[in-house]
Amino acid sequence: MQKPWLKSYPPGVPAEINPEQFRSLKHLAEQSLREHAARPAYVQMDREMSYGEVDRLSRAFGAWLQHDAGLQRGDRIAIMLPNLLQYPVVMIGAIRAGLTVVNTNPLYTARELEHQLKDSGAKAIVILENFATTLQAVVERTDVRHVLLASMGDLLGFAKGTVVNFALRHVKKRVPAF
Repeated sequence: MQKPWLKSYPPGVPAEINPEQFRSLKHLAEQSLREHAARPAYVQMDREMSYGEVDRLSRAFGAWLQHDAGLQRGDRIAIMLPNLLQYPVVMIGAIRAGLTVVNTNPLYTARELEHQLKDSGAKAIVILENFATTLQAVVERTDVRHVLLASMGDLLGFAKGTVVNFALRHVKKRVPAF
C-alpha cells in the first residue's frame, strides 16, 4: 500500500509506531508532560502554558475529581469546552483520575445535550459559562450531579483573565444569565 503522506513527515518522525510502547493514554500523557515539562504546550491570547504547568494543574484537578467530587474509576465526565487552555487540563486530569471522558459539542442544543448526557451516563460536566443556559434546561433530567463552570479567562492570569471575563459578560454580553 502506498503512503504518500509519509513524504510530509519531518525528519525523525517514524512511519510506524510501537503500539506496545504505552499501556494507556494516561501513560502517554504523563511521559510527554514529564519529558517536555519546560517547553510550551499551549498558547491562548498570548498566554503560554508549559507541559509542566499542564502536568501540575491536571494532577490537582484529577485529585479534586477523586477526593472532593467523589467520582470513581470508570465514571463519565462530560467536557463541554471549546479550544481553551482549560481543555487539556480537564481532559488529562480526568484521565488521571480514571474517568471516561465524554466530549460534548459546545454548540449542542438542549435536546442534543440531554441525549448525550443520558446516553453516556455522565455524572459530572465541565462547561464554559457561555453555554450554562443550555445545560440548565436539561440537567435535572440527567445523572449529572457535579457541574463545574469554566470562564474564558480562567487560565489567562489575573489581570488579563479579569478583563476578558468582564468584557465577555458585561460588554459583549456573551454569557447569558443562568
